[in-house]
Amino acid sequence: MNGMASDHNASSQEYLPHYLQKEDPFASKLSREADIVAGFYLTVIGILSTLGNGYVIFMSSKRKKKLRPAEIMTVNLAVCDLGISVVGKPFSIISFFSHRWVFGWMGCRWYGWAGFFFGCGSLITMTAVSLDRYLKICHLSYGTWLKRHHAFICLAIIWSYATFWATVPFAGVGNYAPEPFGTSCTLDWWLAQASVAGQAFILSILFFCLLFPTAVIVFSYVKIILKVKSSTKEVAHYDTRIQNSHILEMKLTKVAMLICVGFLIAWIPYAVVSVWSAFGQPDSVPIQFSVVPTLLAKSAAMYNPIIYQVIDCKFACCRSGGLKTLQKKSSLNKSR
Repeated sequence: MNGMASDHNASSQEYLPHYLQKEDPFASKLSREADIVAGFYLTVIGILSTLGNGYVIFMSSKRKKKLRPAEIMTVNLAVCDLGISVVGKPFSIISFFSHRWVFGWMGCRWYGWAGFFFGCGSLITMTAVSLDRYLKICHLSYGTWLKRHHAFICLAIIWSYATFWATVPFAGVGNYAPEPFGTSCTLDWWLAQASVAGQAFILSILFFCLLFPTAVIVFSYVKIILKVKSSTKEVAHYDTRIQNSHILEMKLTKVAMLICVGFLIAWIPYAVVSVWSAFGQPDSVPIQFSVVPTLLAKSAAMYNPIIYQVIDCKFACCRSGGLKTLQKKSSLNKSR
């Protein structure tokens, strides 16, 4: 820690980040009661997220050879969410109940890396899903070209992308540091206050791991909505099999849109607070205020399995309804 303090002092004599202003950066700045409430909250979120995402992965493994490319991406999203719940949440839960971060700088860096790695993996997965939906709905010729092996290639790219950006801070251009309230760790946003190099690093992270993926997601779904409004009559001219396939693609698109909306709602407040911490007035974000977006962001992993299972139940109803219709047609043909 002394070496870290000297590095910061050498780079900037004007600004000293919060974790170097006091002897113990891992002591909780919240009341013990607030830490206990936060600990119980994260415990409930962690249990529900683990069970939900674990169930999605288990059920998907039973029909792994029949999964469509979009469903493979959804399973990967569940893997990312399960990783956050299993690898990350126990650290913060124990620390909240202990009223301080108890895992030291090594644990802080590991926790920050894991949170960033799985969070980035989730967002890039949703970006890939939005592009898949865009091609399936708006460009049918490209949509029919996308197969299962393309989905697995995409998974390799997603994991490589997340690994690269989560590991870049260890190359000397960034770092992971404790949150202002002391019982959690994150990317060192406060480097932007210390030097131009720190600002360049934070801006790169914001663009490649938040702004660009979000822009692709918004573009894809806006184009899909516009296409759906204009293609209703066009699809009506196709045969029943193509119409049913189109209906299934639209339902998968609804799943993807709901998941993306839930993720962005959970993470955007945290992103806003982080950007303000990086480029606003030093230490201008109240500590009690900064903990709320952090807890909201940690709940994102719980929403996806709920959305997936609710829509999947509708899929099952649609499939059973379609099966009954086919059986009726078959019996009618036989009687004729």
